[in-house]
Amino acid sequence: MTDFSVLDLVPVRAGGTLHEAFAASVDLARAAERLGCKRFWVAEHHAMDGIAGGATAVVLAHIGNATRHIRLGSGGIMLPNHTPFQIAEQFGTLDALFPGRIDLGLGRAPGAGPELQRALRKNLHQAAEYFPHDVIELRALLTGDVDLPIRATPGYGAKVDLWMLGSSLFGASLAAKLGLPYAFAAHFAPDHLDAALALYRRDFQPSDACPRPHVMVAMNVFAADTTEEAELIASSQAQSFVALRTGNPGKLPPPVPGYRASLPPPAQAMLAHLGQAAAVGTPAEVRAGIDAFIARTGADEIMLCGATYDPAARIRSLELTLAAMRAPVLA
Repeated sequence: MTDFSVLDLVPVRAGGTLHEAFAASVDLARAAERLGCKRFWVAEHHAMDGIAGGATAVVLAHIGNATRHIRLGSGGIMLPNHTPFQIAEQFGTLDALFPGRIDLGLGRAPGAGPELQRALRKNLHQAAEYFPHDVIELRALLTGDVDLPIRATPGYGAKVDLWMLGSSLFGASLAAKLGLPYAFAAHFAPDHLDAALALYRRDFQPSDACPRPHVMVAMNVFAADTTEEAELIASSQAQSFVALRTGNPGKLPPPVPGYRASLPPPAQAMLAHLGQAAAVGTPAEVRAGIDAFIARTGADEIMLCGATYDPAARIRSLELTLAAMRAPVLA
């Protein structure tokens, strides 16, 4: 049976505050836990007015204190932005605070211009070249499977589940080689989805932590009582995607009726391309879209994504989606 989880970017609404964004993330995590989701992940982004998850471990601690049993994790930590030792300490601390609940999803993309590189005091493109070595070092800091001259405390002995994140063949290949579960970011980069999953499953080398291939795929899902309402609440994220791709990112804007139809053909084509990893509509329409996506990918888990301007609309979307997915299939 496919598990369902939630990815949150901690969106900051136009006209809203950081305090409101963090409160909305807590409410969403509580709803995900109440509805039986397996995980709640927060993504690391920096220097973006509309995304408040930059201090990812701090956000996860805040959410951990507001929930009881749902797994919490990073989707992901961009390891080139950090040292393995720092991340071992941070997630070792989280594991000590919330035992048995912590995931550590790792990504390679530095995703940063020269200004952010200077702010982080890192050559991020050079650091990305060392990513495989840093993943191995980080795992050793947590598990002790490689003898290192220093021990992270907190960190050493933490029961943190490591995940490899990716949107290309590189991440799939590294996840297979290291015997890690693999999460593919199809919600914003679907191009290499099928090839990456095939490579991962073909080349997977079992590990103690992950004895068989385990795939999670992220997709954008917006459910509402009518198709028109679902398309309306989805328009805020669509606006954000267009703004990001045209070099003008900002806070999450209010929904706009008929937004996609108002766009020029190139922007419509971009959103349609992303739509291959999306389900937008009534509960029945969303179920059909998710079922088709699971059939395509063979995913063990689906990570539900999709920011809404009204936080209550996202919780309602999650409720409708999970109710639809768990309803019995009528012959």
